[in-house]
Amino acid sequence: MSDPSRPVGPKIIAIANQKGGVGKTTTTINLGAALTEQGMKVLIVDLDPQGNASTGLGIEPDDRQFTTYELLLEDIDLADVIQKTEIERLSLIPATVDLSSADIELYSNEKRSFLLHDALRQTAIDRYGYDYILIDCPPSLNLLTVNAMVAAHSVLVPLQSEFFALEGLSQLMLTVREVRQSANPGLRIEGVVLTMYDARNNLSQQVEADARANLGDLVFECVIPRNVRVSEAPSYAMPVLSYDSASKGAAAYRALAAELLRKNTSLAA
Repeated sequence: MSDPSRPVGPKIIAIANQKGGVGKTTTTINLGAALTEQGMKVLIVDLDPQGNASTGLGIEPDDRQFTTYELLLEDIDLADVIQKTEIERLSLIPATVDLSSADIELYSNEKRSFLLHDALRQTAIDRYGYDYILIDCPPSLNLLTVNAMVAAHSVLVPLQSEFFALEGLSQLMLTVREVRQSANPGLRIEGVVLTMYDARNNLSQQVEADARANLGDLVFECVIPRNVRVSEAPSYAMPVLSYDSASKGAAAYRALAAELLRKNTSLAA
């Protein structure tokens, strides 16, 4: 039963696409950083066994003593698993390759789809004062991704501006619908954001036209351009907003954060 005296918790967004290389982790890191520039307090949950979000935010593997693996499968205190990053107001729950075995271990747990939900919705999260929790999902529709969708209020989908981009989207939408029917009735699509967009390329323009024709207002107005600064930033373990604040990539993620905040403000009104 819900506690009416409990403050409204953070907005939880799963950033998901079962296809790899679409800019999912890049979007998670940079959207999180852009939201902090707007005064938001953000927690990123690295749910990908590759741990790229952790590396991209400067958390070395040796510094990941407690991770999302322990968060899901062991009774661990949030204070032990949440780490601060170099970005003010941006924290992280890191991941390691240990998480790759979690999917198998989850099958034997009767609450296997709700473990992340219970971890992120516990009252202990309230003391941190997060406005947003962004979950970086693995590039597959496995139990880890289902956990993220059950835990989340909404799903944000990065969509690479390339041929066949929309074909894989139908399976993701089907998974969202199944989770909504079985475990999380309030789950909705936050939106689809076009990534690696090249305005000079006819294919990018065609993918955008098809996406907007098929998905309408679900597609964010702003697009994330193919930008060398965005590609370089992870190798320096920082968001592009820190690496090159004046770049087109940084401007695009600021625009995405602003549009996201506008959407959520209008929904709350």
